Amino acid sequence: MKLSLHGRIGAIALTGAVALSLAACGSDDPTGSGDSTSGAPEQASELSGDLNGAGATSQEKAMDAWRAGFQSANPDVNVNYDPVGSGGGRTQFLDGSVQFAGTDSALTSEEIEQSKGVCTTGAIDIPVYISPIAVVFNLEGVTELNLSAATIAGIFDNKITSWDAPEIAAENPDATLPATAITPVHRSDESGTTKNFTDYLEKASGGVWAYEADGNWPIEGGESAQGTSGVIQTVQGGDGTIAYADNSAVGTLGVASIKVGEEWVAPSEEGAAAAVDASPRDEERADGDIVIKIDRETTEAGAYPLILVSYSIACLEYATAEQADLVKGFLTYVVSAEGQSASEEAAGSAPLSDALRTDVQAAIDSITAAA
Repeated sequence: MKLSLHGRIGAIALTGAVALSLAACGSDDPTGSGDSTSGAPEQASELSGDLNGAGATSQEKAMDAWRAGFQSANPDVNVNYDPVGSGGGRTQFLDGSVQFAGTDSALTSEEIEQSKGVCTTGAIDIPVYISPIAVVFNLEGVTELNLSAATIAGIFDNKITSWDAPEIAAENPDATLPATAITPVHRSDESGTTKNFTDYLEKASGGVWAYEADGNWPIEGGESAQGTSGVIQTVQGGDGTIAYADNSAVGTLGVASIKVGEEWVAPSEEGAAAAVDASPRDEERADGDIVIKIDRETTEAGAYPLILVSYSIACLEYATAEQADLVKGFLTYVVSAEGQSASEEAAGSAPLSDALRTDVQAAIDSITAAA
């Protein structure tokens, strides 16, 4: 059975690559979602059915591109994704409501044990999306700032309350800073972006941030908003606001550079990739469960360690061959060079390295169906 599945997925991956190549000819639509007018014959796909997922809002733009590209190559498949947040996605996956989930925070050991209720042999985390988390702000007359982890921690802990505070002024000697009150904005829902942001503050702020990494915002009060889009809208709506959000959602807001060693580094896909390359994997994970332990204190030149590595959660064993085939086919496209290029163009994410992609594809290939 395993050989049959692997052979089928190999054919699907080839079909997807050919179809995407054909769709790209004469088109400026990078996701392959536009109508082809080349007159080339459509390639056959063995896949059909509905594939349902839910989870991280950070992946939303990338997911739109992945769905469009995959469904273009597999027209009998309908991929649904509900961007309810990382916590909501994990909950829906663990109660069997969806076949895969997107999360910016890998499964805990307790969640992996819980997953055996729907996956028999448990679930795995598959890295699919690497992106900077931007510190964004809306401050009249100011579009760029330097903010160290200690200063960011002081702001979000409500200890630095004015934009002309000495801590901010010292890091921005050439900026004209108004005496505007600072309004920090955080996520109201459980969020992998929040967990990554608080993990960065805990590890990189030199003790200024006194809270453990958590997907739920650890401080009472302050402005809050649902999801990435809600946070961005809240920041846009007020002068003096500041927040953290996936870099794909920044738009026209001001963006801070963070201190890495002796450098000030702005968020970028190259910086995110450099941070991943400088970080080890969690060696305590089972085979096929690939989790990056981000080195938040790296001083690697050009690295931007305020990042999230977002995962797709999948079962190692599905109840039916149809479910296994759909998940394997879709995730194979997502982590392929074509899929990573689509998310890079749509969301500014950093593509998986060749070495990481090889290991991730091996994990996807290990997914099977119950006998």
